[in-house]
Parts: sequence; structure tokens; C-alpha cells
Amino acid sequence: MDILQAIIIGLVQGLTEFLPVSSSAHLIFIQQALGLSDVPLAFDVLLHVGTLVAVFIYFYNDIILMIKGFFLSLIDLKEGKFISEIRRDPYKKLAWLTILATIPIGVVGLLFNDFVEELFEGLTVPAFLLLITGCLLYFSQRMNSGKVDVQNISTKEALVMGCGQALAILPGLSRSGTTIASGLFVGLDKEFAAKFSFILSIPAILGAAVVQLKDLSGANIELSACIAGFIVAVISGYIAISFLLKLVRERSLDIFAFYCWIVGIVILVGSIIL
Repeated sequence: MDILQAIIIGLVQGLTEFLPVSSSAHLIFIQQALGLSDVPLAFDVLLHVGTLVAVFIYFYNDIILMIKGFFLSLIDLKEGKFISEIRRDPYKKLAWLTILATIPIGVVGLLFNDFVEELFEGLTVPAFLLLITGCLLYFSQRMNSGKVDVQNISTKEALVMGCGQALAILPGLSRSGTTIASGLFVGLDKEFAAKFSFILSIPAILGAAVVQLKDLSGANIELSACIAGFIVAVISGYIAISFLLKLVRERSLDIFAFYCWIVGIVILVGSIIL
């Protein structure tokens, strides 16, 4: 893998990790298009860390307040005022709901990891599930914007979004698209659904990177390619987060639904013909 290929893959990873078009499907497509049959696992981990850095930079203040809220809530637990403080402080609540909503993807990842990895070997399944992503996005945009936000979100809404994230472990189901759609279906405010989706990506991406670390062996990758791919993933990831939040506030995600349908159909037809 040369530096140009690393930049292209880093760009695709950064954009599609957060735009609701499925990063897993697009990475499969682009790697095959570039003739890369086996991208080193170490490089994949590096790109995931890059997108994680993008989330930390964009939501730095929220993340710091959540971390503080988490540790302060442990003190509240000792003092017997955990529930009252969780209800009062939105960042304490958000920290614990993020942990709760991450449990489904952790369970699914542990139980079905080998099965899911087999689905990454072809184009048909990712292309078909990309069509499903398009449907989820389209129908979720037909829902009236709910009124559930950080002040009144409950464990039910958090778990629904967490289950949506767990389903998105399948290649072709967009993580951000599925979680945002899940949130809209249960009445979340559109902007908060998108924000909570990005916050949920932190433990999910971090967990995936940690799981992959145990499988790393001596990968032979040029340092310049690694650095270039990482930087591009950080920058493009940050831009994708900013763009999607602006789009959610001002318009709809229909454009991504149509995009998913077009790409899914083209890949499906192409795989059948070829």
C-alpha cells in the first residue's frame, strides 16, 4: 500500500465513519477498487484511532464534562444521592446512559464476531444492507422531530439507540445512520439524536480498536503512509461530524438515503454481472 492509497482509504474512513453511508461497506468497495486484497490490520486500527481523535476534538467540552460527571456520580453513590443527582445533572446522566447503550454492541461483538467477519469477504451483503440503511434514513426523516433531549432522555431511548448501534456491526448498515434513525423512531430531538450517536461512537470505536490490537502481528507498512492516512482520517472525520450536524439542524438526511440506494443497486448489479 503506497501513500496515495493510504490517503484515499483514510479519507473514506474519516468521512463514512460519521456520514450515514456505512464505513464498512465503503472500505470494502474502495479496497477492491484499489486492488488491495489485504489492508494491514495495524493500519485499520490506526484509522479508527484517527476517527476517535476527531470525535474527541469536536466534542471536547462535552466529553470532559461527562468524565467529570461520571466520577462525581460515584461519590454521589457513596453518599446515597446517586439517582437525584443523575436526574439533576445532564452530563452525569449522559455518561451513564452512554455506558448502558454500549452494552449491546459489546455483547454482539463478542458473540458474533467470527460470523460478521465472514460477511466482509464479499460485496453482495454490504450492498444489500446499504439499501436497508437507505430505507432507515428515508423513513426516519418522515418522523416528526421529537422533544426528547439530554434533559429527559431515559434508559429506554438510550438502549434503543444502543441496539441500533449493535445491528450496525453488519457491513453495509451505517452506524451513525442506524443510531440516528433509531433515536428518531423513539422520539429524540433530531440534533440531539445525532449528537448522542457521535458520543456513542467513542466506546464503540475504542472497543473495536482494542479488540483488533490483540490480533496485530508484525505489519510491514511505510511510516509515511501511516501518518498520511491517520491525519486525513482525523481531518475528514472532523469535517464529516460538523457537516452532518449542520445538515440535521437545517435540512434532512434524504440525500444520504438516495445515495445509499444508488450505490447499493450499482454494486449489486455489478457483482451479478461480473
